[in-house]
Amino acid sequence: MLASFLMGLVGGQRSMTPLAAVAVAAARGELPRDCAAPDFLRDPAVASGAVALALAELAGDKMKSAPDRIVPAGLAARLIVAGFAAGALAPRGQFWKGAALGGLTAVAASYPGWRARMAAMEDHGQTPTGLVEDALVVGSAVAILAAMRPDPDG
Repeated sequence: MLASFLMGLVGGQRSMTPLAAVAVAAARGELPRDCAAPDFLRDPAVASGAVALALAELAGDKMKSAPDRIVPAGLAARLIVAGFAAGALAPRGQFWKGAALGGLTAVAASYPGWRARMAAMEDHGQTPTGLVEDALVVGSAVAILAAMRPDPDG
């Protein structure tokens, strides 16, 4: 369940990145065999769609009109989408526990992430702080999944 929790932290900052990362790993066959990921996540079309949505979110975040992540719709998206991705990383048979853990973690992590971003934006502006945050979020998601990757020799 550690991966579900950690992916929830990622989802607190970008709602679509966890789903995109998990779907790409699933499509590549890089998830552990005993995880709770639904079979449809292994479809490359699902991975492509999730990546497109994540890229749109990353781009939209830099716009002045982008809503804060702590508005109700943003929190709901984090709860549902990050929760789903976190559930997929849970051990088989524990999807809903992983989804609850990841979704609630994403909602809780949204607040300190938002505060940190607002503080950084005062000194560095919206786009530079967003790009740094994007790098941290994507790098974290990749690292979580790399740590879960099955050993090809095992």
